[in-house]
Amino acid sequence: MTDNAASEPPDQSDSSEPMAEAFTYNGGRVDPGESANIRYGISETYLGDPVRIPVTVINGEQPGPTVFLSAAAHGDELNGIEVVREVAHDWDHSILHGTLVCLPVMNVPGFLAQERYLPIYDRDLNRSFPGREGSTSARRMAHQIYTNFIEPCDIGLDFHTSTRGRTNMIHVRANMERSNVARLAKAFSSNVIIAGEGPSGTLRREATEAGIPTITIEMGEAHRFQRRLIDQALTGVASVLAEFGLHRDSSVHWPGWRTVIDDDNEKTWLRADAGGIVDMKRGRGALVEEGEVICTITNPFKEEEDIVTVEAPFTGLIVGVLENPVVYPGNPLCHLVGLSPDTLTALERERLTERSRSELRRND
Repeated sequence: MTDNAASEPPDQSDSSEPMAEAFTYNGGRVDPGESANIRYGISETYLGDPVRIPVTVINGEQPGPTVFLSAAAHGDELNGIEVVREVAHDWDHSILHGTLVCLPVMNVPGFLAQERYLPIYDRDLNRSFPGREGSTSARRMAHQIYTNFIEPCDIGLDFHTSTRGRTNMIHVRANMERSNVARLAKAFSSNVIIAGEGPSGTLRREATEAGIPTITIEMGEAHRFQRRLIDQALTGVASVLAEFGLHRDSSVHWPGWRTVIDDDNEKTWLRADAGGIVDMKRGRGALVEEGEVICTITNPFKEEEDIVTVEAPFTGLIVGVLENPVVYPGNPLCHLVGLSPDTLTALERERLTERSRSELRRND
């Protein structure tokens, strides 16, 4: 046996070259060059039936980062579901360098009920990470998701929408004080980044603090697919995969202009000072001047003396806005962020170009 072993040719492989590795989770593995659609049990119903979340893992033949894409931590937030599904099942990953872990519906009970929270004592799954065994139902579910499909990753994209009755323009929320998170946030190529670490228990904050740079992408409103926003988000995902080397034939996308809002003086929620019916004058993504009327609030009789006018306290961009036209005093009306002079100039130039193109199309 010694002579036979000595006669074998030496190993010509370069041991310094990194090798692609299997993605493993409790109960299974996905080897390099393979993909798997998994229904993974995270809890049980009142009848003892399993609660399973859908997960698609695509493991490239070539080594690279492991990236998770998650959506529907709030069960009625649907836009991100379509983003994650299209990345997982419609894109060509034949030359993928690394691994994609796609979680299109994390809050399955909420999704089935079309409710924001888990319909189990009204718990918020996105305040329950990283979760804990032996704790509440929400924390147990979060623990199963986190330990199996988040902890093995290097970076993460978590997709959300506004709550029902409101809508957001697409933007990123990220802890910009961390350089690795800032790189990820800028790679996603949205026009607006709102800086901050996020509330305790959110997936992006807990993953980031555990060394997995993660950003939240806010886009649109609950209970619907909004194709334009979904396409914008897909452009952002492609840009991230290019930046981090998973799709090496793709390029990082520059959005044309970008503002990072990291000062509380640069952002504000305008809130109603009176109850009534809202007539919103400006919508999501609108640029408003200081003193410009954003909306009015009236009673059912539209009596002139009772009309409340809401004006912009500074020149800025409406990132989020009320869709449900009724309010109590204190309810949010819109989320307004300020812009630097350079950013304002770039935005105005972009809008002027868009109007010119629209006019040309109409003339054709």
